[in-house]
Amino acid sequence: MNSNFDIIIVGGGAAGFFTAINLVENNPKLKVAILERGKTVLEKVRISGGGRCNVTHACFVPNDLVKFYPRGEKELRGPFHQFCSGDTIAWFERHGVELKIEEDGRMFPTSDSSQTIIDCFLTAVKNLKIEVLTGQSVQSLFKGEGYWKVETHHETFSCQKLIMTTGSNPKIWELLHNLGHTIVPPVPSLFTFNIKDARIKDLMGLSAFANVKVKNSKLEAAGPLLITHWGMSGPGILRLSAWGARELFDKQYQFVLEVNWLHEVPFEDALETLKNLKQEHAKKAVSKKSPFDFPNRLWESLVLASGILNETKWADLSKKQLTDLANQLTNGQFQVNGKSTFKEEFVTAGGIDLKEINFKTMESKLHENLFFAGEIVNIDAITGGFNFQNAWTSGFIVAQKITE
Repeated sequence: MNSNFDIIIVGGGAAGFFTAINLVENNPKLKVAILERGKTVLEKVRISGGGRCNVTHACFVPNDLVKFYPRGEKELRGPFHQFCSGDTIAWFERHGVELKIEEDGRMFPTSDSSQTIIDCFLTAVKNLKIEVLTGQSVQSLFKGEGYWKVETHHETFSCQKLIMTTGSNPKIWELLHNLGHTIVPPVPSLFTFNIKDARIKDLMGLSAFANVKVKNSKLEAAGPLLITHWGMSGPGILRLSAWGARELFDKQYQFVLEVNWLHEVPFEDALETLKNLKQEHAKKAVSKKSPFDFPNRLWESLVLASGILNETKWADLSKKQLTDLANQLTNGQFQVNGKSTFKEEFVTAGGIDLKEINFKTMESKLHENLFFAGEIVNIDAITGGFNFQNAWTSGFIVAQKITE
């Protein structure tokens, strides 16, 4: 059986639905279908943000927003000037969904339930008569004269314009590769570091603001660092893992992590501070209380690692012990052996090479009437609603271009 549509969208996720709804709202005459390989649609939306759906982030300046994308920073600047987080909030409000801002800038529906977003999308496609066809796993794509043919297990579809919103789907990447597109191979992006080290062994759940750096590399980041039972996590580590996705993959996740527990304080300044403390607190035990802005238990552990016994007084510290302690504070070396997935966030770096896409229209530079939206392209972000914002923005741009 052959079904004809003006536009076919492959992929029933956030980007696919958002694109479809904007298309038909811009031009109600369009005949649009969404093809989804699974039994259900919007699965990632359902589980995102712990089931609350982290819709976007309260960062409203395009040039600031792009800084959250390890891959796509340069390319997204133009698109974000067309449709940014503020536009997302307005769009959802128009569709009856109110969003709220949390302390860390993440934005959720006020209902705190991803079902609100799913219901909003399902109601819209129903009202706009957009066909949502599930269980349609695409097997081949064929470009004819002025049309596209899409074959699934069950039937053949044809359309004038084809929009791919399948996220990180290797099967679809392969089909697009056969059409001449370059696929940047996927590697994990957001992950935590596995570290077995006596200094952090009993400090599970402890957090400190630190600078982290991969030894012998340009990779560095800053942010809260969380000690876990398998090693280190927290925003600083996740940022490092995102920007270093390729490089750390190439190192097979075996490397030395340098930690400055004093954030930006250099070794010399730390040593100077310790010398002053030696004068001021001469009679007090070194390990008793952290003189810095991080937890006492971490201080105790670093003091011990510097070869200073529990009862040692400040006055009795040798030059070497002071130097070792300053080193532990500003340049602790931790051996990383492997990675762990961060919560359920399985984000990959990789996808359609960005050089092959026109970011004014999200159209393929190789094939006319072939468009992309969402994570199918080599764009990814850290957590906080940024990956969804990329889906909304790219979907909006595709819809604008097609219905001009």
